[in-house]
Amino acid sequence: MQYEPKTTLARVINEVEETLIAVILGLMTVVTFANVVARYVFNANILWALETTVFLFAWLVLIGASYCVKTRGHLGVDAVLNVVPPAMRRFLALLAVAASLAFCVLLLIGAWNFWAPFAALPMFDGTVKDQAWYEVNDIPMLDFLRFIEGPMNQGEEYEKLPRFIPYAALPLGVFLLTLRFLQAAWRVIRGEQDVLIAGHEAEDLVGELAGQAKKED
Repeated sequence: MQYEPKTTLARVINEVEETLIAVILGLMTVVTFANVVARYVFNANILWALETTVFLFAWLVLIGASYCVKTRGHLGVDAVLNVVPPAMRRFLALLAVAASLAFCVLLLIGAWNFWAPFAALPMFDGTVKDQAWYEVNDIPMLDFLRFIEGPMNQGEEYEKLPRFIPYAALPLGVFLLTLRFLQAAWRVIRGEQDVLIAGHEAEDLVGELAGQAKKED
């Protein structure tokens, strides 16, 4: 399904999300390619390449998951949905989004409690564990981020990138996922949609593309 944002703000956010996803995917490709060239052509190795790719992949998956909820891009089985009346489809959609939201809330609590110590922030129970000095294994500290050493690391220099930066993908991604399910619930309540998934099988996609090709001809 083609997602069409209706407001200027929605269009801006949509462009930012799509651009961020594209940039992350591009960076993963470039870093991986550079490491392959370094290894097999120059008999060298980019030490931070693998860890960087892993973190970028985590950001890509978590942001992409919420984006697919917004655009109804997640694949699903709609055999039952196609044979029930519209009222039942809407009820099943509300049931699905309620279960998804319950899962997201639990996941968000766990994600925050995992990430908060690395950012020296309180967890949901109010406990503060200062682990802001924890660093990643291989990625060197970036000079333009040195300003965080004062408030986060008591003025001590980071040799490697602090963990709270790449680990932020977890609470941010789950928060966006929760937000998208809330938006989906509102659209179901308003009758703007009655399914959360893509709502078609592979042959339907092929037929849709074939129809568009005929119109262009």
